[in-house]
Amino acid sequence: MKITWSGHELDFSRKTYIMGILNVTPDSFTDGGRFFAKDAAIERGLGMVEDGADIIDIGGESTRPGSDVVGIDEEIRRTIPVIEELVRRTRIPISIDTYKACVAERALGAGASIVNDISGLRFDTGMPKLVARSGIPVIVMHIKGTPKDMQVNPVYEALIPEIIDYLRMSMRIAIDAGVNEDRLILDPGIGFGKTFQHNLEILKNLHEFTLLGKPLAVGPSRKAFLGKILNNATPSERLEGTAAAVAVSIINGADMVRVHDVKEMAKVAKVADAIKRVRLGKYDEPSL
Repeated sequence: MKITWSGHELDFSRKTYIMGILNVTPDSFTDGGRFFAKDAAIERGLGMVEDGADIIDIGGESTRPGSDVVGIDEEIRRTIPVIEELVRRTRIPISIDTYKACVAERALGAGASIVNDISGLRFDTGMPKLVARSGIPVIVMHIKGTPKDMQVNPVYEALIPEIIDYLRMSMRIAIDAGVNEDRLILDPGIGFGKTFQHNLEILKNLHEFTLLGKPLAVGPSRKAFLGKILNNATPSERLEGTAAAVAVSIINGADMVRVHDVKEMAKVAKVADAIKRVRLGKYDEPSL
């Protein structure tokens, strides 16, 4: 599978892509607002490029469990200056992490070239048509509920089939709005309306989502379920847990991983890719 647009290309037959997370918020669950200031965010973004990020995903509203909605004007104020500067100083694609069409439109105007919508195009009815008009790739994620209430006792009768049905319906929403189906990327939404057990089940059965025929993005980075496994480790102490989850994700079918620790996860992905591609008969040993 390959996506080509506006001078960018994602060739998923070649490698797993690393999406670096850049939260321009004062209340991120992982960094507590370390990159809320414009200059700090730009420096962090450029550092992720040096560390091997293929995409930078910029978000101006925290979507951690229990978080409140941020106003459109504030979300724009947080993200657009950072996007403009990173677009000027790097050639890799910049993604806007938002479910609001107004924010996405301003971000695309500033030079962003991917939309990452945690709602799967459900929260804002204007988003599908915006993506269609823009002709850019969109990451369509599954969520049960909203960030405010998604972790309040999420229940499924059949976890994997229900997520697949949700993603299939989001694909239909996109296609009906005129989105090129070859520019859809799917995300099962680790931690978004999922219990500890649900997250593990998704990672174990990730290959089932590949049957939808679209590139698959996965975001286990520093999530709470890893902390629980690692004796209540804090987000900053979940590096090794994230590495294990990223490796499992890639072996089980992920084409893109969304991570905080770009340098380390780029190395994890390189090894996992080698193992997966040997299994598929597509890996050539590097020369020394």
